[in-house]
Amino acid sequence: MKLCIRGHDLGVKGTGDIVRRLRELDIDGLQLVCYKSYEDVPYAPGGMTPEKAAQIGEALGAAGVSVPLVGAYFNQAHPDAAKARKGFDVFAEYLGHVKALGGDAVGSETGSYNGDPWIYHPKNRTPGAYEQAARVFGRLADIAAGKGVSIAMEGAAGHVCWNPDVLNRVLRMMDRPNVKVIFDLYNYMDAGNQFDYLDILDRGLELFRGNILLFHMKDCLLNEEGKPPRQVGFGQGDLDKEAILRRIKASDPDAVLVLEGTVGEDIPVAVRTVRDIWARV
Repeated sequence: MKLCIRGHDLGVKGTGDIVRRLRELDIDGLQLVCYKSYEDVPYAPGGMTPEKAAQIGEALGAAGVSVPLVGAYFNQAHPDAAKARKGFDVFAEYLGHVKALGGDAVGSETGSYNGDPWIYHPKNRTPGAYEQAARVFGRLADIAAGKGVSIAMEGAAGHVCWNPDVLNRVLRMMDRPNVKVIFDLYNYMDAGNQFDYLDILDRGLELFRGNILLFHMKDCLLNEEGKPPRQVGFGQGDLDKEAILRRIKASDPDAVLVLEGTVGEDIPVAVRTVRDIWARV
């Protein structure tokens, strides 16, 4: 098992401070979103250069930091075509930089026709939405294949790929060998299904076994009053962490686990929680 974290959840920017914090926290690697972890990298086509990517990747590699995923999340379903195109172009450019950065996969969620914020829209749950997602990410997978890398897709309840079965449907429509899955259990939880989270996890493990690039580790408070669950630092919520990690370990003993949305003083608690549970399940 490798335990990683989103770089911008560390509360620092720049390679030196990122590496220092990873060592202090006993964390193995990064989900790296460069435009959120470096002051001089804008979110725009051309924002990352080959020279900068090589500089970052060499420094992280020398420090023994793994980069299982480079994030370039964008809303491919955005009703503003210019925003959707900009996101596509940035993602495509990172496919050309990901090897230099130390990884081999670039990832994104599948977006929402709501635009901003990325929340439920009725059009998300239509065959046309699934077909568009398959076309857009299929094009990116083809670009990635030409560079010898992969793309990774992440579902979420308010997005086009709103449950594991829909994400699997889109993957089958794409039929590309270089498409991986980012599995985020919390993302699939909403007011109606939150107490069925272990069933959601079991279904995802059944559908995607062997093709899951990494698991996002999140925790939350479940709500008895029909409200959605509320995320808290990992280890401080209501989820049965032992049951979750036992299932993940049985499916993939070498799993990559990425803390996402756990920040500040909650990070050391989360690291201890994950490592202690993983050792005993």
